[in-house]
This record gives sequence, structure tokens and C-alpha cells, in this order.
Amino acid sequence: MKILVCIGNVPDTTTKIRFDEQMKNLDTNGVQWVINPWDELALTKALEIKEQSNGKIEKVSIINVGKADAEPTLRKALAIGADDAFRIDADPVDAYFIAAQIAEVAKQEKFDIVFAGKESSDFNDAAIGSMIAEFMDINSVSAVTSFELADGNISLKREIDGGKETISVKTPFVAIVQKGICINPRIAAMRGIMMARTKPIKVSPAIETETLIEYQKFDLPQPKAACKIIDPEETDKLVDLLHGEAKVI
Repeated sequence: MKILVCIGNVPDTTTKIRFDEQMKNLDTNGVQWVINPWDELALTKALEIKEQSNGKIEKVSIINVGKADAEPTLRKALAIGADDAFRIDADPVDAYFIAAQIAEVAKQEKFDIVFAGKESSDFNDAAIGSMIAEFMDINSVSAVTSFELADGNISLKREIDGGKETISVKTPFVAIVQKGICINPRIAAMRGIMMARTKPIKVSPAIETETLIEYQKFDLPQPKAACKIIDPEETDKLVDLLHGEAKVI
């Protein structure tokens, strides 16, 4: 069996986000790019499954839809332990476009399991995993927190309203994972970093796919108001502010 892990190239969560003068495009100057945190968990779990599969899992590949500037992030994922990488050479315009590109590679390369993080830390749309399954006409399982492969049988645990559900699933399928799938993301060792330099990244053009979203303008959140310091003895003033201005009581 072969596993494909979707890898998003996202700004570090500590990055201060800026836009161009027209507020239509992200200003990428000074942005530190990282593996999407949920995808990092998915990759860690996929590698654990391969190591524990007694040879049943042939390889773990990664895939990204992005331009050449995403390759350092792919190299990080290869250093963590992925065997090879696919990059669709296109701007990741929207979830529909991205899912179509990934599904095409997954079908052509006959991957048995596709791992996708629950969402991305930039747009938080939580849509790509399910869309991939629809494009491939296969099952998807969302909110996966546990994955077990034993004697060729795959058992998943997922969170549902009011509890957890355990199901068995047959390949091929898409597993949409969230926190709980593993304890901590794996960190690349020096040996992995050196090996990643020679691991292949297969670059291919995008297939023709329509895009469903057009961004007109971005707006930054309103700045927080300045803090007001109230004398401990002025409780009446505090109550008035909480009631009339903050409207919390």
C-alpha cells in the first residue's frame, strides 16, 4: 500500500500578516513559511504507520500545490521522513482547484490512502480533504483521531457529537485527521536533513480546473482599544463601563 500526505505551505502562526496597498494580495516579504500544523501531524502518523506495518506500507509520499517557493517546505517534510514528493506547479487559488490537482495525482499514482489535515492555518476552510474524496469517488472519514493497521484491516476512531466512533474502512479512502492522531509532530534529525537533499520532487503542470473563488479585498481586524485602568475604590465606575461600554453585564 502507498500513502499520500497533503502538505500545505502556510505562514508561521507568529508571522505578522501584511497586505499590498490594494489589500488584495498577501505581502510575502519577511514571511516564514512552515508545514501546515495539521498536515504535519498527518505526516507523522503516516510515517508511524509505515514503520509499524512490517512492510505492508511501501512508501509515504507528500504532495503540494504551489510554486517553486514552496519547495523548502517540501524539503522539510522529506527530512522528517517522507520518501518522495509531488509538486503541482500552480498558485493554490482555492480549495476546489487544489483538491482537483491532488486527486488527479492520487488516481494516476494509485495511492491507497490519502491523509489530509483537518484544515489549514491560513484560510481555515476545512474543505480540501472531503473534496479530494469526491473527485476520486472514494470514501472519506473526517475528524480522525486514531488509525490502526493490523492484519491488513484498518480501524479508525473519529470524534462525533457526544462521543467517539470506531469504524473499519477499506482502501482507497481519504483520512482527514485532527489533533489526537499523534502526540507531537516529528522533528527532522540531521541525517534526515542530509538525505532530503537527494530525495525526488516530481514537478508537474496543473490540470485544467475552474476556480470557484475570487478574492476582492482583505480587511485587517480592528485594532484593540486601549486598556482603561480603574481605581480599585471606584467600583461604581467599573460597573458603569462594563454595562454601558463593554456590554458584558
